[in-house]
Amino acid sequence: MTRTFRIAVSMLFFGRAPFEALLLIGRRNLRSNNSWMHNLEILVKGKEQCTLQIYPEDAFRFGLNTGKKARISSRVGAIEVSVEVTEDIMPGVVSLPHGWGHGLPGTALSVANTYPGINSNILTDEQKIDPLSGNAVLNGIPVSVMPVNE
Repeated sequence: MTRTFRIAVSMLFFGRAPFEALLLIGRRNLRSNNSWMHNLEILVKGKEQCTLQIYPEDAFRFGLNTGKKARISSRVGAIEVSVEVTEDIMPGVVSLPHGWGHGLPGTALSVANTYPGINSNILTDEQKIDPLSGNAVLNGIPVSVMPVNE
């Protein structure tokens, strides 16, 4: 994916071309399966699963490190999440798993509340609709990232 393409997508969504534009995509996790397995301790324990994956050169450019927190912002929202620097993702793209965001008032899943993760839908723009399907745009969301000073 070229920088020109990322800027064009950013222009479409933001109406401007920020230097820091990255594209956010979702991902599935083998032990997660959309969230319905988040209340099983054996499947959620261990290494944190709800992380922002980012390519090493992009992480360096934005001052991000594995295990540290990053703030991800889109046109409509912002969240903070732990970073995972990996070559398993393309440059210019960041990834968050979907199906997380437990620990909200009214949720009764005791194990899932212990491992809440973050709701990536906070970053989706309700005004952006896929013209072919009529569905909300859930992938390829222009975002900016920055380290959280803890």
